[in-house]
Amino acid sequence: MKSTHRVAIIGGGFAGLHCAQALANDERFSVTLIDQQNHHLFQPLLYQVATASLSAVDIARSLRAILGKARNVSVLLDTVTAIDSAQHEITCEHGTYSYDSLVIAAGARSSYFGKDEWAKYTFGLKSLEDSRQIRHQVLNALERAERCDDPEEQRRLMTVAIIGGGPTGVELAGAFSDLVRRALKTDYRRIDLNDFRIILIQSGERLLKSFAEEHSKYTLERLQELGVEVILGPRVDQIEEGYLHLNDGQEIKAETLIWAAGVAASPLTASLDCPRDRGGRIEVEPSLAVPGHPHIFAAGDLVTLTDPDGKTVPGLAPAAMQMGQHIAKVLKEDQRLQKTRYAERYQSLRPAYRFRDKGIMAIIGKNAAVAQTGKMKLKGFPAWLAWLFIHLAFLIGFRNKLAVLLSWAFSYLFDKPAARVFSISRGICKDDEPQ
Repeated sequence: MKSTHRVAIIGGGFAGLHCAQALANDERFSVTLIDQQNHHLFQPLLYQVATASLSAVDIARSLRAILGKARNVSVLLDTVTAIDSAQHEITCEHGTYSYDSLVIAAGARSSYFGKDEWAKYTFGLKSLEDSRQIRHQVLNALERAERCDDPEEQRRLMTVAIIGGGPTGVELAGAFSDLVRRALKTDYRRIDLNDFRIILIQSGERLLKSFAEEHSKYTLERLQELGVEVILGPRVDQIEEGYLHLNDGQEIKAETLIWAAGVAASPLTASLDCPRDRGGRIEVEPSLAVPGHPHIFAAGDLVTLTDPDGKTVPGLAPAAMQMGQHIAKVLKEDQRLQKTRYAERYQSLRPAYRFRDKGIMAIIGKNAAVAQTGKMKLKGFPAWLAWLFIHLAFLIGFRNKLAVLLSWAFSYLFDKPAARVFSISRGICKDDEPQ
């Protein structure tokens, strides 16, 4: 009986999913995709779930449904706890799995730069649960403010502080402004939503530091027009429940504190004896193989790499997709040469991954965005349109594309996002679960 090459993929994000899809129905491979969630998540739109523009089901799709026609791919719902590279085994909460080749694409988590105790006072934005918790927190705070007779307490309840002026922080700030000043402006009788404070804190000199300076300036001006209070320069040095302190002496009381300031690799990378940067990201070889482990590859947010063209590969969805596809290409060539005299030589001559830059973009509320690719730079309404079409194109599944398009159209025309249903106990609508 012909043996198959066992490939284990940890993580069903952009990198892991695209690797599995590239290996689908190739009889030389038996692929096992392991994730602690049963769905693929379109992370670039998480902030819209957090700000009630979209429901969770709009940006998530079952991994089994996506890979249903891939006869050689199995999906397992489990949590990986350790990797034994010597024995070629993965240890999970519910079993141990063997592999011939391993692809680690487990993603990233929030980094608090050595202040991990801050995590219990802040909300990150890395999962559906994170986004739904933020949505519940903000909407529930408004309900409490509506019942409150203390002006000082009302002010605290109606304050959201966002730490981090990158794309996530900027998009959250703009979306929250649209939510409270457009969508909810006539919904409350005892509070004035013009008093709702959105504070965006960036320790650097400008927002969106990976963008052109003209885009940073435009973003700042646009957010200020939307009523967002932007603080540039000071660094957060203390966080407690409902309170943060900046190193210039400023104190901010806010019911909702959102951390969007940094990311660190999955702790799984500590299972491997390999070079890592300060954030725990693996310093992979040009082929995306893990140094010292030719049978293990890493991709996505948990790698750090400068490609042969001198480009620093960003932690973006297009880069992760390309990484997953590149690893599949390398594995296929490994198998083609397996029984030839070139097999061992090929491992040291595997093709290097080259990042094809698709550009970067960020949305700043209704009708405004910034985008740049190569020498082309867009801002304002044209960039906003480009952002809409590109994100819609990258969504997986016709149902998701249609649902998001209809939600965006309704919200644009009527300024009334539909995902505002929550309960005091859970904060989650019954229909707000990924299918």
